Amino acid sequence: MKTIEQWLNKHNISDVECLVADMAGMTRGKLIRVNDFIGESPKLSEGMLLQTITGNYCDEHDDLVSPEDRDMLLKADPKSIRLVPWAKRATAQVIHDCYTPEGEPHYLSSRNVLKNVLAEYKSLGLKAVIAPEVEFYLIEKNSDSSKALTSPLGSSGRSTSIKQPLGVDALYEFERFINTLYEYCDQQELAVGTLSHESGTAQMEINFNHGDPLDLADQVFMFKRTLKHAALKQGMYATFMAKPMADQPGSSMHIHQSLIDLESGTNAFCTATGDKTDTFMHYLAGLQKYTPKLISFYAPNVNSYRRFTNYLNAPSNLCWGYDNRTVAFRVPDSKPEATRIENRFSGIDSNPYLAIAASLASGLAGIKNKLSPTAPFKGCVDNAEVKIATSLEKALDNLMDMGDFGTIISAEFIHAYRSVKLNELAEYNSVITAWERENLLSNV
Repeated sequence: MKTIEQWLNKHNISDVECLVADMAGMTRGKLIRVNDFIGESPKLSEGMLLQTITGNYCDEHDDLVSPEDRDMLLKADPKSIRLVPWAKRATAQVIHDCYTPEGEPHYLSSRNVLKNVLAEYKSLGLKAVIAPEVEFYLIEKNSDSSKALTSPLGSSGRSTSIKQPLGVDALYEFERFINTLYEYCDQQELAVGTLSHESGTAQMEINFNHGDPLDLADQVFMFKRTLKHAALKQGMYATFMAKPMADQPGSSMHIHQSLIDLESGTNAFCTATGDKTDTFMHYLAGLQKYTPKLISFYAPNVNSYRRFTNYLNAPSNLCWGYDNRTVAFRVPDSKPEATRIENRFSGIDSNPYLAIAASLASGLAGIKNKLSPTAPFKGCVDNAEVKIATSLEKALDNLMDMGDFGTIISAEFIHAYRSVKLNELAEYNSVITAWERENLLSNV
């Protein structure tokens, strides 16, 4: 707390946002006056971690946490403290770790899940490095959820109506928004890099610089709310739905990942002469084997499964290949020290802690079990057999059979995650859609 207190005094902070990510990766927590924050450790009910995307609690709440819904102890991570650029008062935001009243890391915390995976790597003398690529859409303000979403007006006064993949001039249609976004990111020291226009109308991608997985997960967590506030300031919405518009591509969070040997400091995936190591092959094989089981961590919502189609750069296969964007696991062309694997499964609607944890945990299980991958795929994989679940219901069924995955991600957390998502699925299935009324009302 001494480090944090010095930072708060340096920036003349009045209020502090105490942030925790729930199962969906949504921001939960409290806004506390700075003197109260310094004086005592904040607490939150542990049931908060079992909330569904709609804010309800899952049916197994009393079985997964204490029936009394005890308070968790929150501990601020000083590395995560940042300014809140859009706040009118001098406000700080800081991510907190969750602990039980007995002082143990809380098993329901998605941030703790990722920390556990990283600890397993460290025990093997390895350190993971990642770089996320975050896609999103800008959309016209729409307060009527029954209406389809549309692209916002650009600086030309026209709504984007055609696709502009990698179009530079298309970015300048939203120059004021981009300036606001970069201003907010700079104030928070978010490690964002290249911005590009994606294939969808008013769809963009921003790349994060490679680094520590926990730090990058924190940054994506903070970036998502930053982006929404930057868009609102310019009179539009930003959305992280996986598939917000039927006629447009989905939005992903591709995760580039590599491993560093802690003893030598070298890339564990490749030798100095460019040969891929056994660790690289085992890691790839782990991704191939465990992705179908953990696909709900990459695609956590009913809408997520609308994104998967080989023809729109969202994989449904389990192939890997060298510099091949049609496969699920791409190995970009790079120097030996930069050898990495790009996991293209995760949607941007995922909880970044869980998506990154799932990818790293799958590779780790492949290493531990010395699995072997398929041969690298050459050519276009668009006609490959679908190997993953095509619905949230099937994806959640796959979580019941983790086999030899072990304790890398605990069975208790997986059970709790599945319970929350089953409740969300039940809520979704209780809604009668406009399509049903339009096509079934008079025709059946």
